Amino acid sequence: MILPIYTFGQPVLKKKGLAIDKNYEALDELISNMYETMYAAKGVGLAAPQIGLNIRLFIVDTIQIMEGGKEDAGIKKAFINAQILEESGDLWAYEEGCLSIPNVRGEVERQPMVKIRYEDEQFVEHIESYEGINARVIQHEYDHIEGILFTEKLKPLKKKLVQRKLNDIKAGKMVADYKVKIMR
Repeated sequence: MILPIYTFGQPVLKKKGLAIDKNYEALDELISNMYETMYAAKGVGLAAPQIGLNIRLFIVDTIQIMEGGKEDAGIKKAFINAQILEESGDLWAYEEGCLSIPNVRGEVERQPMVKIRYEDEQFVEHIESYEGINARVIQHEYDHIEGILFTEKLKPLKKKLVQRKLNDIKAGKMVADYKVKIMR
């Protein structure tokens, strides 16, 4: 089922997510719905706060954006109760966007390597390292479960330039080609 994506201004997007356990009701269905929602919106990641749930869950699928023949370099997985352990490398600027902030993009500097501890859908713990675009998407989605939006990481001038668009999104004056839930 395609779920509405909560847009800028929704309080859930600014809250730190709560840990869940194996008793979380209908988790498999939720993850399936999150993938369906993400693909319908043409995204590469989606965090639970973006669909209105204040929990530590996000999904990533970078396989779909890897160049032909390099799909094996991408990842598709759910991250539950994730905790970034380490970020390393020289800052790398890359233009990011967000399904919760339609039609706004901006360069964000992030470190190119991330080491993360998380649980999979069976609540088996993993500690893994990622780099490049995989690391960036993980860092972006991880920020969501920490209550941080990519616009907060923009340089001051760019922040000022996008403020009107953010105010419009908050007021419901925006267009998205996917299902959204705006502030009321």
